[in-house]
Amino acid sequence: MSAGAITDRRVAEVAATDAAFDPDALVRRGEPVIVRGLVRDWPLVAAGRQGNAAAADYLLSFYSGRPGVGYTAPVEAGGRYFYDESLTRLDFAAERVDLAAYLRRMLAGTEAGAAFYVGSTDLGQFFPGLAAAGNDLALDEAAFGQALRSIWIGTRTTASAHYDMSNNIACVAVGRRRFTLFPPDQIANLYPGPLEPTPGGQVVSLVDFRAPDLDRFPAFAEARRHARVAELEPGDAVVYPALWWHHVEALSDFNVMINYWWNTAPAFMDSPMTTILHAMLSLRDRPAPEKAAWAAMFDYYVFGESGRAAAHLPAPAQGALAPLDARAARLLRAQLLQRINR
Repeated sequence: MSAGAITDRRVAEVAATDAAFDPDALVRRGEPVIVRGLVRDWPLVAAGRQGNAAAADYLLSFYSGRPGVGYTAPVEAGGRYFYDESLTRLDFAAERVDLAAYLRRMLAGTEAGAAFYVGSTDLGQFFPGLAAAGNDLALDEAAFGQALRSIWIGTRTTASAHYDMSNNIACVAVGRRRFTLFPPDQIANLYPGPLEPTPGGQVVSLVDFRAPDLDRFPAFAEARRHARVAELEPGDAVVYPALWWHHVEALSDFNVMINYWWNTAPAFMDSPMTTILHAMLSLRDRPAPEKAAWAAMFDYYVFGESGRAAAHLPAPAQGALAPLDARAARLLRAQLLQRINR
């Protein structure tokens, strides 16, 4: 079965003309949202309407010549970028390529069944001038000045369900895409794979959405009940919050997407994944009563109201319990490193 057949629950939609585009407000809904026609006026979208070759030519007119990474999957992978049977090695090849030559391989059609993919490639470094030529979103500089802009190019490929640690605006410029999204609380029902290696930098679901094996992954039936599906045409975008799992299918012979990652957390804050890794080292294998006690400690110091633990202390005594700023973050990081390296 296809990911699109998983559920009839569709992602909510707004039109780009409904109101001023406010990604922060959309993310605060806590759900994915499709913005129909958000980038329909991009020149890249117009080039795609003229055909795949025209889209590639337009894109390559901005190419810096810098070698990128091409991911090539064999025919038997069916376009899905995944693992071999051992789950210790990936089932596709990654190589440094001239992107112009690699895009020509995509379009040639002479390697029948093979899948070609250029993923998460920095837009400014590899295609300077593309955004300034009218292929960009008018985002508030104060809120989105540090947004990461990436381009994704490929044939009929599938990125297995995974999460990102930032909010996302995914803009479909060429081809069609299907996003199947799951809320963060469905993590256990999606059967995450190894922490290392990963197909694209993040843990992916081991479930093959084309033919889910419910004998091996029975809880996936529950995940399907919570899935949201977004069918996107050229010019459409989907906005979704950080940590939402998303399974992405490129449905056309040639596809181009540009996405924007942003986070409202200050830059001095560390990745929570670092905390999870250290918790595996320090907490995971302790006796259950100790873990329950530590859970209460985490609720008090971390997951509860942010000012609670310091509220009864005078400001000079609050130390790391006080609100973080860049200086306090440096001091706390130094204390952590001293403890870890003891």
